[in-house]
Amino acid sequence: MSSARPFPVVAVEPVSPALRRIVAVAMVALHFGVIWALLQIAPVRQAVGEVMPILVELVAPPAPPQPEVAPPPPPKPVQAPPPPRHVVTVKPKPVPVQQPVFVAPPPPPEPVPVAEPEPSPAPPQAPAQPAVAAGPLSPPAPPPAPPAPKTVSISAVSYLTPPVLHYPNISRRMGEAGRVHVRVLVDTQGLPRETVVVRSSGYARLDESALATVRATRFKPYTENGVARPFWVVMPLIFEMES
Repeated sequence: MSSARPFPVVAVEPVSPALRRIVAVAMVALHFGVIWALLQIAPVRQAVGEVMPILVELVAPPAPPQPEVAPPPPPKPVQAPPPPRHVVTVKPKPVPVQQPVFVAPPPPPEPVPVAEPEPSPAPPQAPAQPAVAAGPLSPPAPPPAPPAPKTVSISAVSYLTPPVLHYPNISRRMGEAGRVHVRVLVDTQGLPRETVVVRSSGYARLDESALATVRATRFKPYTENGVARPFWVVMPLIFEMES
């Protein structure tokens, strides 16, 4: 039986501390590089994000600053009461009362005689006139009543300012036309006093324009036997569209 041949013994040199540090740093860098390379893959990065826990730390809000409390004022020193004063009462001396002395009043002076003035003669009185018997006073006669206005025809009327008919623009645009008869009372000075529409055109705008035209007209006073009299007259005013 052959004997076993022993293995040769290899001597191992010891590793220096500096070399061990270099190897450790290289291993850590290799691990970080592998992890970084894996994180560049989208599915791996998403899985790592879902697995990594979320740490929430509750932080209490800081307490509000407490207001500074002023120290209470020191107590006032108690003053001792002043010593009592001795009051000395002095009684007044009685004053002697003098008795009144009665003195008789002097006698009144004698009245001095005053000469009375002689009465002046009375003025002669005028002879009284006989009273006239007052009869009943008759009331004053009332003034004569003014004559009633007379109605005249339009052909008998003269004008100081002739009537100028104003056709409203809106009536022209809307095609409103017609005849308006206005009855007017003219005073003794030729001024219109009362106006009334006795026949309407059927349009309020045309009636108002006719009344305004009559009120602006000045008439020549109407006279009878040289006396001016008021009169009524009916004025026809025609609104026609130009063809």
